[in-house]
Amino acid sequence: MNKIKTSAIETERVDDIPLLLTQMIQMGIHEILDDHFPTHENWEGISLGWTTLIWLTHVLSQADHRLNQVQDWVAKHHKTILAVTGLAIGPSYFTRLTAILRYLNKDESWQEYERDQGKHLIRAYALKTERVRLDATTASSHIEPNENGLFQLGHSKDHRPDLAQVKIMLASLDPLG
Repeated sequence: MNKIKTSAIETERVDDIPLLLTQMIQMGIHEILDDHFPTHENWEGISLGWTTLIWLTHVLSQADHRLNQVQDWVAKHHKTILAVTGLAIGPSYFTRLTAILRYLNKDESWQEYERDQGKHLIRAYALKTERVRLDATTASSHIEPNENGLFQLGHSKDHRPDLAQVKIMLASLDPLG
């Protein structure tokens, strides 16, 4: 009699997790966090940067900032996280999220972090500025107008002179748009 081997099939919803993780890894968030927020020598498991990156993925993916939801979410998406990051993580790594908040609560370190993160995200180009096109528009709001503020009452293209407006100007280089 031949025995037929069967294997268990596990399914795991990936949703937007690979996209979010990959984008944040390319941005170097985990590396820059680790550079600017060193942890105590007794810190075990994955680094503060990786833990924060996966936590941020949870916040963005689930639109849920509650700390007590992260462990279960990590357990449900363990294989997806492993496939994208190469990290064998356990939900127990996410019991120290409040400790991460204490590490991240340093203004000086944040300024340095933001400077270095900006170097990975912002690019400046020397473009020819022979012709600049300007386009103005307005946006209405129910904000109370302030004599010295951005929102003022005036002629409304929307036929709503009762609403405060802010004037917005767009400048674009021609022919680049």
